[in-house]
Amino acid sequence: MRRVFRTKPFSRWLRKTSISDSQLCVAVGEMVAGLVDANLGGHVFKKRVASPGRGKRGSLRVLIGTNLGDRWFFLYGFDKNERANIDNRELRALQKTASALLQLDSSQLSTELELDTLTEICHETQPHPQ
Repeated sequence: MRRVFRTKPFSRWLRKTSISDSQLCVAVGEMVAGLVDANLGGHVFKKRVASPGRGKRGSLRVLIGTNLGDRWFFLYGFDKNERANIDNRELRALQKTASALLQLDSSQLSTELELDTLTEICHETQPHPQ
């Protein structure tokens, strides 16, 4: 069962964009199909997400913590025009966060959802956005 979440910092960043949860769920679907832009190691992956009217080339980059199976956590996002990539210190911090999130059991995930530190945006049993 695949579950997809936004972290609180990612949710704050997302409000500044025109990207929807549906588009994020589509991006996860693309990654499940093998369309991963970069494996940054430590369960952190980079994916381009098209911004309306701009396409993927000049658009947004999101970093996702995942086991490429049942858990997907949107950790960080940036506009390609603002920065080219993250530095090693930031990557290590994201890898540590991804590892911690992937170790949460169902009860701990429920607690994080109740505390609003995570927001679930799509679930395998829900219809996938087109």
